[in-house]
Amino acid sequence: MRAGDQGEQHMTDPIPAWPGELTGELFVRSAPAPVGAEPALFVHGLGGSSLNWTDLMAQLQPSLACEALDLPGFGFSPLPAARNYSITAHAAAVIALIEKRGRWPVHLIGNSLGGAICTRVAGRRTDLVRTLTLISPALPDLQPRLLPMRVILLCIPGLGPTLMRSIQRLPAADRSWRTIKDVYADPGLMHELRRSAEAAELARRDELGYASEVLLGSVRGLVAEYLRHGPGSLWRDAARVTAPALIIHGSHDRLVNPATAGRAARAFRNGKVVVLPRIGHVAMMERPEAVAAEMRAMLARTWPAPVTGRLR
Repeated sequence: MRAGDQGEQHMTDPIPAWPGELTGELFVRSAPAPVGAEPALFVHGLGGSSLNWTDLMAQLQPSLACEALDLPGFGFSPLPAARNYSITAHAAAVIALIEKRGRWPVHLIGNSLGGAICTRVAGRRTDLVRTLTLISPALPDLQPRLLPMRVILLCIPGLGPTLMRSIQRLPAADRSWRTIKDVYADPGLMHELRRSAEAAELARRDELGYASEVLLGSVRGLVAEYLRHGPGSLWRDAARVTAPALIIHGSHDRLVNPATAGRAARAFRNGKVVVLPRIGHVAMMERPEAVAAEMRAMLARTWPAPVTGRLR
């Protein structure tokens, strides 16, 4: 199963999606890389897919062997057999893919929900992660904000499915544009071809019959983590991370409060926190060159050390 093609393109057009295939239970897109390039794995956020990483992967290749996955039930990945959408279940799927590939430690990168998942992976399987990059990670923050409260409403039994049905009555293009305006500080930065592709992907998923289940289940899984305390919490996982960590926030993020950068700076023992100005929730899409520059600076500090483990 393959999707996307890196064909010829007009210089003003965005690059097309990287090709991908089903690997075990997950659909994975890969960018070409030379033999010996260190592996990097990208994990998208709530309602996203591997397509969210197209431009950042282009910025980082061929220095890294970049792969982006679709979480279970998202993108082109099939539903998980257990219908479990918890952070721990998603993390287990990421770990299974890394182990299946047989090349670790990896440079692990996550956005939003994917940032929470990557934090769990890096905190509980320190052997698998060479560096950790989190972009607007959805780590627990109980300070109420309007946009996240709208998402939390989806968790209310009875109300959540009703709200989803109401939202889905809107044309896919309208829903997609609303999301873009929520996650970009400057929605005008998204190319028209990308806007059309996002709307087409949303329309495709509308036909699958399970998109709402996956979204609602993942929202509930994330909210459950926000309410979790003690040794099993995401912030405790953050404190267990031993890999160098780069935490990037956007100053104009309306979903994840950039003020949580302060707590992240204290939680990750080997972390650097950056707040990028005039950027929203998806910095890797809105300003991929800025994210890549921060990542390259971290990698420059990391690469002099020899790699250990099963990387080959």
